[in-house]
This record gives sequence, C-alpha cells and structure tokens, in this order.
Amino acid sequence: MIKSSKPRKQRKFIREAPFHIRKKFLNAHISKPLKTQLGTKKRTIAIKKGDKVQIKVGNKKGKSGKILKVNYKRSMIYIEGITRLNSKSEEKFIAVRPSNIEIIELVMDKDRTKIFKR
Repeated sequence: MIKSSKPRKQRKFIREAPFHIRKKFLNAHISKPLKTQLGTKKRTIAIKKGDKVQIKVGNKKGKSGKILKVNYKRSMIYIEGITRLNSKSEEKFIAVRPSNIEIIELVMDKDRTKIFKR
C-alpha cells in the first residue's frame, strides 16, 4: 500500500486510491459470537450488502440493521433503520464508517465460504 509515514501523504493516498484498492478499506470487525459460530480467528472481513451489523461508536451506538448500500467512492455504508430527518422532513439514511460497526450476521456465498474454509 503506502510507504510514507507522513499523514498528509497517507490521506492523499486514501482519497485518490483506485476502486480495486478502496474495496480493501471497507472491512469491519466480526463479533465474538459470530467468530465462534464460524470457527475462525479472523478479526475482520469485507462488508457486503445484506450483512447484519451493529453500530459500536457514535450517537446511534447499539442500533443494528442490514446493510442497504456500500459506497466505495466515499468509503461509507448505509444501514437499514439508521436515518435522520432533513429540512424538508424527509428521512435520509446516515452514512456510517465501516470502522464504527461490527458484523453480527453474514450473507454466506461461495466466496465467503472459501474464505472460512482456508
């Protein structure tokens, strides 16, 4: 990835990274009960639409829901039920950073089953 220790260069790398590298930034922690259920020692895994997550940091802490959208350009995710009212009294989804959530339930597909069989 980046070799510089300068914060300015690290921020620039994240901001200007191509999408195939940005996808690697969108990893989240796996909850302890899910780790034992899957029988893995992995700490994080890539986020996918449909995963059930719980917010661990912020004023929405403790709330959970399914991931509706993953925005690779902004490195943010949108969770079902995590909304706010805008000035027109419309509900808008709040963008959440993947570092502030924990995965509770995974959508298992053939790629993820391969990951956990390794």
